Amino acid sequence: MTNVRRTCKPAPSHPLSAQREPDRLIACQPLHRPHPSPPRPAGRRAGYATAMSSLVAALRTVVLVPLFFVLTLGIAAWITIAGSIRHDPPSSDRVIQFWARRFIGIPPVTVELAGIEDIDPDQQYVVVSNHLSNFDIPVLFTSLPLTLRFLAKQELMKIPLVGHAMKVVGIVMIDRSAGISAHQAINEGVTRARDRGFSLVVFAEGTRSRTGEMADFKKGGFRIAIDAAMPVLPVVVAGTFEANPPGAWLIRPAAAKVRVLSPIDTNGMTIKDDAVRLMKTVREDMLAVYEELRTDDGRSERAQS
Repeated sequence: MTNVRRTCKPAPSHPLSAQREPDRLIACQPLHRPHPSPPRPAGRRAGYATAMSSLVAALRTVVLVPLFFVLTLGIAAWITIAGSIRHDPPSSDRVIQFWARRFIGIPPVTVELAGIEDIDPDQQYVVVSNHLSNFDIPVLFTSLPLTLRFLAKQELMKIPLVGHAMKVVGIVMIDRSAGISAHQAINEGVTRARDRGFSLVVFAEGTRSRTGEMADFKKGGFRIAIDAAMPVLPVVVAGTFEANPPGAWLIRPAAAKVRVLSPIDTNGMTIKDDAVRLMKTVREDMLAVYEELRTDDGRSERAQS
């Protein structure tokens, strides 16, 4: 039987009989207690949250990416002008840091850093990292307490202002079609970077991962480290793939994790005897850490859900 509360109120009396007749009661009217609305299904809530997240990401992508490109052109113009006045503008690193912070602020990408105690800020390294997305470079720039430059494809030189600005600040360009002469050009670029006090970032896979998995390493970065007698600093990056996988136009928020492994001294090593062995050892160590970071991320997502 439905739980219904009933209430009655007196009916109004005739004015002349108000003092003689007791108040009469009208028929009681049931007052139904309203039932709470059924909860929204969890799947519907999740779908709504996903749709809103995609909408916000799309708005940030459409609005902020063009603005950031304009900012990049402006910074490149400033570096080009400053470089024409002075060969090595002292404020270049501050400008690069400003650019990198603006870059990771688009999605945004938060960064969690560990292992920094293994870095000697007065030492120059060949920083060997895995490569997941375009956000790896600004994440490394803003995370590591080093003056960094990186190897970049020669095609970037074709971008107006940007290509020349990259050359001014000491980015080492790679022409993959040049064959043997490319190795010589890289060695010369590395020598100039080292003489200017830069550490060099090398993405050991050679390109961004298309699946989020760590691909096989190429030995070019390890050849550079051995040739230049610079220690190898392995750095593992996780989480940036979710911000912008290769081929995706949408930029989404992400939580990046950066883990610095112990540096490896290359003094006494030779390319012939040690480059391949060093490459395999570093990849095994980095892969173990990368899988651990991905496992931790999976546990966190399940705990939140």
